[in-house]
Amino acid sequence: MKLKFRLFRRGKVFWCHDSESGRQESLGTKDRVDARRLVHARNEAHAVPFVNLQMARAYMMAADPKAASRTWRQVIEEIVKLKMGETRRRWIIAQKDKALAGLNDRALIETRAEHLLRTMEVGKVSTNAYLRRIHNFALDMSWLPAPIIPKRQWPKIRHRERRAITFEEHQKILAAETNRERRAFYELAWHIGASQSDIAFLRTEDIDWKQRVISYQRKKTGEYALIRFDEPVEAILRRLPQDGPLFPYLRTVRPGDRATEFMQRTRGLDIKGVSLHSYRYAWAERARRCGYPERFAQEALGHNSKAVHRAYARRAQVIVPPLSAYEAQQANDLSREIRFPGPLTVNPPPTAPIPATAVPS
Repeated sequence: MKLKFRLFRRGKVFWCHDSESGRQESLGTKDRVDARRLVHARNEAHAVPFVNLQMARAYMMAADPKAASRTWRQVIEEIVKLKMGETRRRWIIAQKDKALAGLNDRALIETRAEHLLRTMEVGKVSTNAYLRRIHNFALDMSWLPAPIIPKRQWPKIRHRERRAITFEEHQKILAAETNRERRAFYELAWHIGASQSDIAFLRTEDIDWKQRVISYQRKKTGEYALIRFDEPVEAILRRLPQDGPLFPYLRTVRPGDRATEFMQRTRGLDIKGVSLHSYRYAWAERARRCGYPERFAQEALGHNSKAVHRAYARRAQVIVPPLSAYEAQQANDLSREIRFPGPLTVNPPPTAPIPATAVPS
């Protein structure tokens, strides 16, 4: 094994040269014996971890021949193979993250915590989020013998602050929008709160006019959503094509381009701090303020939707009504024997028709 440190003298003082980094450091002594001892101690300190690493490689290769050569690039490629649809597209984009370039060809077994930390420092929020998933995937597959960074020590993910769009801002955007398809797109986003891709890919087959229900499969999760619509949404749907895609042009546009066009529109109107995703926040906060049950909001926006968690946890400002008013309302409801409708199901049985009560917009 090649020694990492070697001894040389400059003037009367002995120095140490690092053969890997090229760094030179004074040993602070003029005595050759002491200088040799100091350099020998440094070489020994470096050699022990190296030998331990070589032994670890030997043991791991006995169980997994690729353990010594498996790189982070290969881990990402395996993750991409397991993904489908929109999630796969997002992982392919994450795979091209420039911040991961210095990590891609590094072997997992040779990776230290500082390598991951430096990668997150030069990267963005998405770098942190995806690197966590890559690390955890390798750990779950037993490609890592132990976590490189303990779970509690990962840097906190801090997303850029986004807020809900207000009704006044929404009206300004509609007034300035001359394209009929985009205008209807924004109107529908306000009323049903679906993601931009889910709305853009709606078809006439997704509308049940008899039951007055919009049903679609979420692009991100694959789950089904069923939302009852009322008169304002019906008026919007009547203006859209009555056969095939509801938004024939917007469905062909990349999500990033739809978001960019919206940002250009808001900048022109001097509206700051919003994006297309702000429509989901607005829907969730409106639902929270009017007392819409959280389980219905989760069915509409998705159980893991950040918009629901944010609105129902702290964002939406709600004035709490007096308890006596609720008690009086409960007594009144019992006297009238009102039966409240339950949530819609994905595949309702033929003998159990969907209740006719409309969901508030």
